[in-house]
Amino acid sequence: MTTRDPHRSVSLVRTANGSFRATNARGGTLDFGSGQDDRFTPVELLLTAIAGCSAIDVDIFTSRRSEPTEFEVTAEGDKLRDEQGNHMGPIDVTFTVRFPEGADGDKAREVLPDAIRQSHERLCTVSRTVMLPTEVTSKEA
Repeated sequence: MTTRDPHRSVSLVRTANGSFRATNARGGTLDFGSGQDDRFTPVELLLTAIAGCSAIDVDIFTSRRSEPTEFEVTAEGDKLRDEQGNHMGPIDVTFTVRFPEGADGDKAREVLPDAIRQSHERLCTVSRTVMLPTEVTSKEA
């Protein structure tokens, strides 16, 4: 489902100590927590969002030419605590994408580097938002 409305939102409810459920406007839910169990933490969700956004971009460009035989994306970095407060250090996004032999696979391999570059430089809303100065405000309702 594609929407033309540029506004995006999620709401969170506390489900237990250190546990939350996010709900999007379409009714999808995602449980996450503070790291006390196997659920994703907010930082892991940030890495997931960065990798996922770029993966979608790259998949759209390459799979038009050939279905991948392997498609894995890893996002990683160090969580830092310094004079700037808590934040992530540089985040590396690594694509491991393979295509079958043949002309279609060759076409997909040919566009892969450009697809990764375009996602990073202009298409991936998540990583672009992290890289640009983006104001985030917090307030009490």
